[in-house]
Amino acid sequence: MDIFYLDKIGSGEAMLSQDESLHAVKVLRLKEGDPVLLVDGKGSLHEGRIKEAHPKHCLVSLLSVMRDFEKRSYSLHIGMAPTKNNERTDWFLEKATEIGIDEFSPLICRYSERRQINLSRLQKVAISAMKQSLKAFLPVIHPEVPFERFIRIPYDGKKFIAHCYPGEKPHLKDVISANQNITILIGPEGDFSPEEVSLARQQGFQEISLGKSRLRTETAALVTCHTAALVNS
Repeated sequence: MDIFYLDKIGSGEAMLSQDESLHAVKVLRLKEGDPVLLVDGKGSLHEGRIKEAHPKHCLVSLLSVMRDFEKRSYSLHIGMAPTKNNERTDWFLEKATEIGIDEFSPLICRYSERRQINLSRLQKVAISAMKQSLKAFLPVIHPEVPFERFIRIPYDGKKFIAHCYPGEKPHLKDVISANQNITILIGPEGDFSPEEVSLARQQGFQEISLGKSRLRTETAALVTCHTAALVNS
């Protein structure tokens, strides 16, 4: 069944956005009476049928709703330095949305290769991934934030920083448990600076390893998503 996104869904009927209406009627060729699913990105999954198949204002009759659809028992917030190539950050957010992520914060670090992001572009990537993977929760995508400011924000749960400097560090899988809220910092290709690692420790972030391989930024961030999902499976 085809799925569409609408950030505010009431009761009785819902009007798709112009983009979603065009996709439904012109691309998917849906007609009056065809069944559809609607999600609001906040956990609600609605079942409905096309009432008016118009390419600019497609009207849907709502039949039923499931609240907190497949809500996970943990939350994951990843602070990651955006990659120089936008497509690599897009790739991470797409896959992370499919696996499970609640918040994404682009970190501006000392060695950051990119210091500005296109929030609208990332939002579209996340919405598409949410619909493709049949999820009802859309991750919150925050604006760029300096590393020093991010680590001082209060967070509920456990806090970690992954880096490649030598030293004994436990693997992420060995220090997290099911049903926990987790915040994880992932640095740029040049890694965090030693000063940033020290500042994070002072703010209560635990140093962790993601394995023996040296991973790209977006790969490391995705490994954290997958590890958290496996621990909670």
